[in-house]
Amino acid sequence: MAPTLSKLATRKSVASVAAIGAVLWLLSRKRSKKRYYSSSKPKNTWPPNNDVQYVIKEEKPKKPKAHVDKEFFKQLKQLLAIGIPGVISVESGYVLLVAVSLVARSLCDLWLIHTGTLIETSIVNMDLDLFRKRLFRFIATMPVISVVNNILKYSIGETKLRLRTNITRFLLDQYLKGFTYYKMSNLDTRIANPDQLLTADVDKFCESCTDLYSNIAKPTLDIFIYVYRLTSTLGGQTPFLMLTYLLVAGTFLTHLRKPIGTLTVKEQRLEGEYRHINSRLITNSEEIAFYQGNTREKLTLLASFHKLVSHLRHFLEFKVIIGVVDNFIGKYVASVVGFYAVSIPFFKKDHPLLTGSPDHRFKAYYTYGRMLVKLAEAIGRLVLAGREMTRLAGLTARVTEIRKVLSDLNDNKYERTMITDPKNNPIGSPGAGKILARDNIIRFEAVPLVTPNGDVLIKELTFEVKSGMNVLVCGPNGCGKSSLFRILGELWPVWGGVMTKPPRGKLFYIPQRPYMTLGTLRDQVIYPHTRAEMIRRGNAKDEDLQKYLDLVQLGHLLERETAPGEPQGWDAVADWMDVLSGGEKQRIAMARLFYHKPQFAILDECTSAVSVDVEDSMYSYCKKANITLFTVSHRRSLWKHHEYYLQMDGRGNYEFKPIEPDTEEFGS
Repeated sequence: MAPTLSKLATRKSVASVAAIGAVLWLLSRKRSKKRYYSSSKPKNTWPPNNDVQYVIKEEKPKKPKAHVDKEFFKQLKQLLAIGIPGVISVESGYVLLVAVSLVARSLCDLWLIHTGTLIETSIVNMDLDLFRKRLFRFIATMPVISVVNNILKYSIGETKLRLRTNITRFLLDQYLKGFTYYKMSNLDTRIANPDQLLTADVDKFCESCTDLYSNIAKPTLDIFIYVYRLTSTLGGQTPFLMLTYLLVAGTFLTHLRKPIGTLTVKEQRLEGEYRHINSRLITNSEEIAFYQGNTREKLTLLASFHKLVSHLRHFLEFKVIIGVVDNFIGKYVASVVGFYAVSIPFFKKDHPLLTGSPDHRFKAYYTYGRMLVKLAEAIGRLVLAGREMTRLAGLTARVTEIRKVLSDLNDNKYERTMITDPKNNPIGSPGAGKILARDNIIRFEAVPLVTPNGDVLIKELTFEVKSGMNVLVCGPNGCGKSSLFRILGELWPVWGGVMTKPPRGKLFYIPQRPYMTLGTLRDQVIYPHTRAEMIRRGNAKDEDLQKYLDLVQLGHLLERETAPGEPQGWDAVADWMDVLSGGEKQRIAMARLFYHKPQFAILDECTSAVSVDVEDSMYSYCKKANITLFTVSHRRSLWKHHEYYLQMDGRGNYEFKPIEPDTEEFGS
């Protein structure tokens, strides 16, 4: 009666758990579709209204393949070659340390099985002295086993950190090479959130890679050890049955887990989109606040979050279903196969294990039964490791994607949705033009002004500016002024013709909203140089920098009060984007120009927030310093500082002429 009641209780408990799980699942489904109202009006709905849409890319990206196949192993090999630079390297040493630690861990497991059997035998035989002796030996060995376990944890953790360090450095070298970071965000449309790929995805890839290494290496090693020990005593039939089960179950589960790779890729992409939308809110908070667009932005955030949560819920449900199959096949069926396998030699009358006393048979069953249990556990872990391998395939595809895009961009290849098909465009193609380096001259010879989208602003632009010829660039909005400077700065590709210009270091650009870096006041003036570079190059000393600040009437910044205990003067550190006003930032940018002393300076409305008298003194100093100016400005006060003008009418026409004294107006 008791066993029957136990079975009934077990069945009822299982049924109760299943029923509660089903009810909770239905309630969560119903709640996710239920509308809710916020305390503010207008009301919001969950899920967000279908009319709330956002665009991350101009076209839907092609999903990278994420399956455990030949391509996956090829991609993994390429990434591991970056993470582990050579056989004789520190990284290889840690990989070897992991392997040695795994061997030591397996040997410790064998010793524990043997010693545990001896201790329990002494207990059954009521031999107190032998029990104490074996227990003391067991206790004395525990610190060694503890050290082995923690060396294994340390070596796995250090391997992951070194993999992440090497892969991150490689990707950042490619990302920050030339203008690749700009091209990825402004020219190429394959990746919309490189920050997600460079941070979270690389970290998850390295973690998954090292975990998979230990989760495959340890069970594989255990299988070899236990198969050898069991084959030499029980015969080959028992281990063969277990290994056959491994092959069949592993193949079946690997086939079922195929969608995990693709689902992982989509999860990381949606995480990146949600993060990107949050960062846009921070970047454009002032403009959004002026428009009072918090409710609209909230709906956009909720729409993105809903897409992410819906996918995560779908992924969770899929993983639960696969988990049920994994547990059933990888654990419970494996245990049944293990019980059957261990019973084979004991039901053969002529087997050597049957000779001797019942105590001998019990000890043999206990020892080899534990080995078979360990073998079954190793096989189960190896079967379940396929799940991690499928996830790793998705992360490998993600990291390989950014690696490929970075490689293409550094080779001046980019993919973008074009408004105009460049193949049918007689003007040329991106990168078809030539760029020649030559000091003290800027020359455009039949160079078309074409945007990355394929819009043709001017079919052929031809002019020449030598050092000392200051040029005022004017024209209506959208006529091509900024496009000219982006092509001149090599941010955009040249579609045709020949562009002659000084090397990049001798051409300096100052936008209307200058960038202030993180660091000291000195760093703002000498950017992008560091203090060490300033000293090594001998460009200037702090006294010279103070002269530049005085020229732009910002000498008082050196005396600005800081918090007690914090550095002052040139070493003062602050959030300069917020501390400085718009006009002060523009004047800092001009001081930066004086420090670098380039051959040519591109000034794009860079004095719009500066008073006319300060502006006049800054432009006068540029002439004294022999800095040739390309200026975009609508201020009439700047005409006297220029000798030529380049006017664009916004309809594809332009003219390049000297500024005559009686010239009355420029393109408005």
